[in-house]
Amino acid sequence: MTSLRFFPRMTLGFAVLSVILMFPSLTICAPVVFMASGPNPAGIQATVDVFRTTLGTLNPNVAGSFGTGRREINWDGVPDALSAPNNLPANFFNVNSPRGVTFATAGTGFQVSGNAGVVPVRFDNINATYSNTFQTFSPQRLFTALGSNILDVNFFVAGSSTPAFVSGFGAVFSDVDQIGVTSIQFFDTNNLSLGTFNAQPFNNGLSFLGVVFNAGEQVGRVRITSGNGPLGPNDGATDVVVMDDFIYGEPNAVQAVPEPATLVLLGSGLAGVGAAVRRRRKV
Repeated sequence: MTSLRFFPRMTLGFAVLSVILMFPSLTICAPVVFMASGPNPAGIQATVDVFRTTLGTLNPNVAGSFGTGRREINWDGVPDALSAPNNLPANFFNVNSPRGVTFATAGTGFQVSGNAGVVPVRFDNINATYSNTFQTFSPQRLFTALGSNILDVNFFVAGSSTPAFVSGFGAVFSDVDQIGVTSIQFFDTNNLSLGTFNAQPFNNGLSFLGVVFNAGEQVGRVRITSGNGPLGPNDGATDVVVMDDFIYGEPNAVQAVPEPATLVLLGSGLAGVGAAVRRRRKV
């Protein structure tokens, strides 16, 4: 006959398993970090390519979710009318060109640098020295938040308002001068931090930072800190940084989290099972 001592252990194991299944974001964080910096695109290309391969096949810029693979933004297809000196709509890459991201900042908006022959390139419209400071990874446009050096990237099923998660995210930065200043912070779908990772510096060069989570974590948002101050005609910052390509896993719909009442019922049920087992052992 099976010993009744087995059942309390089974009950505890069931309780732990139930919590893990309902809250997959509680899985132990297992980030894989990809970093590189160099004087030109060739200096980071190999690391970017490995990151792309890790995420999977590049998916087309259409609505819906492919389940696997990756999406990319290189800014070069943004219309001139929505580029410098004009602002980029925060939802352009979820509505106009559906790739499942929207942007947010405490600043005044977002801007994509202009094309040569249309407006001054590489944000010379903001500061005439910037074209000598910044270079591109994928010519010829760059991206920045305005009035702030902090940008939030939120994920949605492409072309919809359905919140989504990704398995990884990476960005190319231009002119990272200082260690520990430019970073990407990752948050799960419950807005809990999965960690902050810093880009490697290379003065007047390019830096790539990407992180993939392979233990089931669901990245619902990233916060990018570019340098230590925003762009401006007299920026006053010691390290102004802009962004080029964004590369990230395919956005997939976030699964509904059980309501608190459901957890109470589960807890009550498990407690009842445990009590019944204890009573049976006393008989």
